[in-house]
Amino acid sequence: MRKPHPRDREDLKKRGRSQSLPNRRRFRGGLSRVLYIFPSQMISLKKELYQQCLDHVQKRIEAAELAIAEAQNASNDDTKSSAGDKYETGREMAQQETNRNLAQLNEASKLRIALNQVSTTTITDQAGLGSLVFTNNGNFYMAISAGILTVDGQTWMAISPASPIGQALKGLKAGQQFNLNNKIYLLNKVF
Repeated sequence: MRKPHPRDREDLKKRGRSQSLPNRRRFRGGLSRVLYIFPSQMISLKKELYQQCLDHVQKRIEAAELAIAEAQNASNDDTKSSAGDKYETGREMAQQETNRNLAQLNEASKLRIALNQVSTTTITDQAGLGSLVFTNNGNFYMAISAGILTVDGQTWMAISPASPIGQALKGLKAGQQFNLNNKIYLLNKVF
């Protein structure tokens, strides 16, 4: 077993916890190991996951803005037909592409607004916005739907609290379980 970092020991003393009481975490395959999980480690992990979500949103915004600019350039470069057809097919297709990309940009902007509401410094024992949830069927970060994220070789699923699994997790504590799609999830730890 590794020894706790001195800063983490001080944090435990402030909270009145014993250093000899580690948190248990269940691993796939039924193996159980004892790990020290300190608040400073969880906050660091939350910040890393938050940054990956922010990068995901920023890439979506940049891709949508680039596609809009390309579609507008294609529309501007397209010359009118000799008959002066006002609704030329090429121009209309470029306009539809621009509209589709504007909708994607709008969705990505909404994700950024939702992400701005997530706190990376709060630790709670109840699953909710900004929580890290360790279950027997994977680890979840409740922020925005950003897919699979990896930190230090550990896989996390970034989910929205509005998603079906986010709704099922909301308000649950460690030791509780829920059933989703005929799969039982047991919450091992919530931060």
